[in-house]
Amino acid sequence: MRIDIITVSPELIKSPFEHSIIKRGIKKGLVEVHFHNLRDYAVNKYGKIDDTQFGGGAGMVLMIEPIDKCIRKLTSERSYDEIIYMTPDAQVLNQQTANSLSLAENMIILCGHYKGVDQRVRDLLITKEISIGDYVLSGGELGAAVLCDSIIRLIPGVIGDETSALTDSFQDNLLAPPVYTRPAEYEDTKVPDILLSGNFPKIEAWRSEQALERTQQIRPDILKKE
Repeated sequence: MRIDIITVSPELIKSPFEHSIIKRGIKKGLVEVHFHNLRDYAVNKYGKIDDTQFGGGAGMVLMIEPIDKCIRKLTSERSYDEIIYMTPDAQVLNQQTANSLSLAENMIILCGHYKGVDQRVRDLLITKEISIGDYVLSGGELGAAVLCDSIIRLIPGVIGDETSALTDSFQDNLLAPPVYTRPAEYEDTKVPDILLSGNFPKIEAWRSEQALERTQQIRPDILKKE
C-alpha cells in the first residue's frame, strides 16, 4: 500500500509514522507513506496557498489551484483507489471504513486547514470525506494520522499476531471484552476464574457475553445500528 499525505504542516504529522506498529509496517515494506508540502505547489513565489472567502466571513480558505496541482502530479504517476479529504463535516470514521480502506493499493489523504478548502476541491477532486469525530481541530493532520493508524495495523504482516486485530472493538459491532494478565491476584482483586480454567469454549462464551454486556452499557447506539 502507498499513502500520499498532502499537508500544510508536514512536520506536524510525521512523528506518528516513526514509531510503533506504523514504523514496523513501513520498515517491513508493507506500506509506503509520503508527505507532500502544499506550499511546494503555491500560486506565487511567496508560498500563497490560501485566501479570504468570497462573500466575506472570518477565516482563510485553502485555494483549489495548489491542491489541484499536487493531486494532478500524483495521479499522473499512478492510479489511486481513493482521494480522501479529512474534515469534521463528514461521515465519522468507523471500523468498517478502516477495514475497507485497508484493502486499497494507493490512496491520497488531503489534510484540511484554516476554514477548510474551496468547495470545488471537494466537488471535483475528492472521492471520500472522513471525520474522526464531531469536533474541530486546527487542521486535518492529526485526523490523517488516526486514519492511517487504523488502516495500516490491518495490513497482513504489520501486527505479529494477525488475529489480534480481528478481535478488536467494533470488528463485530461490539466492544471488546475485558482483558487480564499476570499476576492473577493483585491487592485483593482477582482475575475471573473462568479465564484460568483452561476451558476455551467456555472462555470464548464468557468473552462474548462480556462484549455484549459492555456494549449495552457503554455504547448501546452500536447495537441499534444493526
